[in-house]
Amino acid sequence: MAFIDLMKEKARQDKQTIVLPESKDKRTLIAAAQILEEGTADLIMIGKEEKILDGAGWLEVDLTGIKVVDPDLDPNFAHYAETLFELRKHKGMTLEKAEEILREDYITYGVMMVKEKIADGLVAGACHATADTLRPALQILKTAPGTELVSGFFIMDVPDCEFGNNGTFLFADCGLNQDPTAEELAAIADSSAKSYRALVGEKPVIAMLSHSTKGSAHHTLVDKVVKATEIAHEKYPQLDLDGELQLDAAIVPEVAKSKAKDSEVAGHANVLIFPNLDCGNIGYKLVQRLAKAEAYGPMLQGIARPVNDLSRGCSAEDIVGVVALTAVQAQMS
Repeated sequence: MAFIDLMKEKARQDKQTIVLPESKDKRTLIAAAQILEEGTADLIMIGKEEKILDGAGWLEVDLTGIKVVDPDLDPNFAHYAETLFELRKHKGMTLEKAEEILREDYITYGVMMVKEKIADGLVAGACHATADTLRPALQILKTAPGTELVSGFFIMDVPDCEFGNNGTFLFADCGLNQDPTAEELAAIADSSAKSYRALVGEKPVIAMLSHSTKGSAHHTLVDKVVKATEIAHEKYPQLDLDGELQLDAAIVPEVAKSKAKDSEVAGHANVLIFPNLDCGNIGYKLVQRLAKAEAYGPMLQGIARPVNDLSRGCSAEDIVGVVALTAVQAQMS
């Protein structure tokens, strides 16, 4: 069974309620119909019910069973506005501004629903930038206890692949932190290990990636990864983690034997920590397009309750997958 099918089955076992605030996006409407049909989550969409159902009719998809919340009609609106005002008044928020934001910004409205436990998680980003999803999540939900850094990751499911966990990898950070410090890379590794274990259910084996393997090159970029590895070993000694490793040394056993023969991680990694966002973003898209991998994300880790971003180039099927993963995250939050 494919990885995403396992996630869908897990989501069905303890159904969660997920908000899809981008009710004007046709991919979201198509995905919502499939989610309802497959029974992986209960759904809330935000907007005008008549317009949402008209859009579904035009697309010839069935949204029977969906809950629609219209901020102009929702009896919880005043409470949400007061809560947002209280959370942000130290930043100059007024009650009138809070009401304006909630009427105009459906993502913020959805995040308020997650905070108030009307919903268990939120998925957005099909037609919004990452910042539009992340900003209200951080302002309203805050970070999870003990979290040093919010970061983004993709679950990559590579077909016919002998590497990783039968082709299933976690790539981080591929969507959020542009040039993380050594300390931040170590924190990303720790969060990614937790996410991999929670979602995939397998032991995370973590490679701190570089263009160098064990001193084969010398540069400040390499030094950062070496330092990150040292920090991770000190702060998170329970992790199976090593670096600096080139990608082939990290995942190919034969290459690992020649480049990093004393490493227990080399050749077996399933969690890949990229040194910066350029590498991570390029890397996941190369694997997605050339290896025809399924890329689920960018998922966010480190927020108090599950909120996940989508690539603006996502398909309806991508949304279906991320909703299933978000539901599984919510089961554990």
